[in-house]
Amino acid sequence: MHPICKVNALSNGESLSFTLNDTPCFITKHDDQFFAYQNACPHLGVTMEWQPNSFLDSDKELIQCSMHGALFLIDSGECVYGPCQGKALTPIKISQQGDTVFAE
Repeated sequence: MHPICKVNALSNGESLSFTLNDTPCFITKHDDQFFAYQNACPHLGVTMEWQPNSFLDSDKELIQCSMHGALFLIDSGECVYGPCQGKALTPIKISQQGDTVFAE
């Protein structure tokens, strides 16, 4: 297992980039739950953040790709708007042990 962050490192609506086996990924916290995905838009495979560790729209309710503005549900990674509608981000399996979140 690969440690990503401490549980209290992210507040709701915050995200963090990390690398897993040379693959860019990110984790975000929403409604007190963590969700992690590969940092690659299913449309063109580009990394998605607007700025470092910035993956969410202005309302912090959806993941937003910086290239074409595609929007994804945080809890499932499903694209609900944009050129990759109907596709989804690749999830990263995570678990929480004690005060740390791990990628499995």
